[in-house]
Amino acid sequence: MRPPTDSLARSAARLAGAALGALALGALAAPEPAPAHRVVVVVFDGMRPDFVSAETTPNLWKLATRGVVFAHHHPVFLCSTEVNGTAIATGAFPSHSTVIANVDFRPRIDPQMTVAIEAPGTIRRGDEVSGGHYIAALTVAEILHAHGLKTVIAGSKQVALLHDRARRPNAPGVSPVLYEGTTLPPAAELPLPALLGDFPPVPDDQFKGARDAWTTSALIGTFWKDGLPPYTLLWLSEPDFSQHATAPGSEQSLKAVKSSDDNLGRVLAEIDRRGLTATTDVFVVSDHGFSTIGWKVDIAVELSQAGFQTGRAALGGLKPGAVVAVSNGGSTLLYVGGHDPDVCRRLAAYLQLQDWAGVVFSSKPLPGTFSLAEAHIDTPEAPDLVVSLHWTLAKSKNGTPGLQTSDLAPTAKKEGNHASLCPTDMHNMLVAAGPDLGRGVLDTLPSGNTDIAPTVLWILGLRKEASKMDGRVLGEALVTEAPPLKSYQVKRLEASRSTMGGAWRQYLQVSEVNGVRYLDEGNGSFQPQPH
Repeated sequence: MRPPTDSLARSAARLAGAALGALALGALAAPEPAPAHRVVVVVFDGMRPDFVSAETTPNLWKLATRGVVFAHHHPVFLCSTEVNGTAIATGAFPSHSTVIANVDFRPRIDPQMTVAIEAPGTIRRGDEVSGGHYIAALTVAEILHAHGLKTVIAGSKQVALLHDRARRPNAPGVSPVLYEGTTLPPAAELPLPALLGDFPPVPDDQFKGARDAWTTSALIGTFWKDGLPPYTLLWLSEPDFSQHATAPGSEQSLKAVKSSDDNLGRVLAEIDRRGLTATTDVFVVSDHGFSTIGWKVDIAVELSQAGFQTGRAALGGLKPGAVVAVSNGGSTLLYVGGHDPDVCRRLAAYLQLQDWAGVVFSSKPLPGTFSLAEAHIDTPEAPDLVVSLHWTLAKSKNGTPGLQTSDLAPTAKKEGNHASLCPTDMHNMLVAAGPDLGRGVLDTLPSGNTDIAPTVLWILGLRKEASKMDGRVLGEALVTEAPPLKSYQVKRLEASRSTMGGAWRQYLQVSEVNGVRYLDEGNGSFQPQPH
């Protein structure tokens, strides 16, 4: 592992370790005065903004009419769940949180196999080998706990654990976490089956609506029993799960969108029943957008056939010059044993000739590539190359724009995916309403998932902490005092490489507000030389 070079990442890691250690020992900071308002964040996993409508999402639509619609909202790249779950939790770019993928190769955690970033075993091992710095940035929950403020984190997926992962005692005042039917502290789980029944299994119809409904019931009926804390996060697994199985716009996917909207309605009704609507800000966001799979390519097979020693794992450890290809759907991470410069150079040149390649990033300068830093994925354990796969805006059989190439075996049954630089992946949903937000506002400025944490902390009165994050406070949407708009620009970055047979050209379109960068899209292609 290369030592961190960024002082912000180092200081955040130290603070995170201290906060985790205090919570693990049951030591909570002395409570500060409760903020005047509270914040509830609800995540519709994989929700595209073009599926918000009065018919399909009546509760979200109604919320939007009395709040702010962020019309140009972005995930961070790679636009996948764990990366953006961490970005929402920390307000940090992946380069500072160190979470760049859903599935990654982390030799310090497992020297042979790839790891699922959100898996509890991965998280625990990651904290063990890093001294508690598995996520090298403080989360909103950790910051609030350090100020003696309680939180509730509830998710039907394990990504919820990334928001608040420290072990904790079963003691009064300890903030609970619910992730995929399991709780921290473990004793908090005891009453749930008696009240709600067992956590539902995934049924044959590949629809997780029952899990989302169960988790919502646990939140509003058990974890909110004694009142709403200053901060709550509810993570719903739909429509992501259904869209993977049947693609965006399918009948099942629209049913899944409606399911998440129904659970949002239950949350809003409970807030209203308690008389707290006038003092509660509600943010409804998705972690990423979604595309239909138009083409499948098994990159490990392709590289092997091209003469590279490539696998999906590194049995016996990653040998010098060998390659591990880690698929994340619309993008693939490539790790080269010993960071062999000749293999990296040949690998980049090979990718730039393939019709399935979109944008190639590299850790060291290579012709026709962008640096990992351009996408904020330059972590200490970063891959040598990342390839985002090619896409078009053609429509699917469901009439939904956005077709991507996905790194999958040809026999894979998935019909939808994300994590490319297609605009339908890189634009997600954010709607917010409450006493601190404008009413009936369409915000056309670029915004992103990294902006949610600083905005939440700003609302809760922790402005110093908010100002230290990578994201910006969404001041243009607030009716209270907020940081002013200072700058806005759009850039197009280009890179190319000429060969005897033609030229590779790729681009990134980037928006920046107050110096905060959002990736709009990126693509590339090899253009043969005319004869």
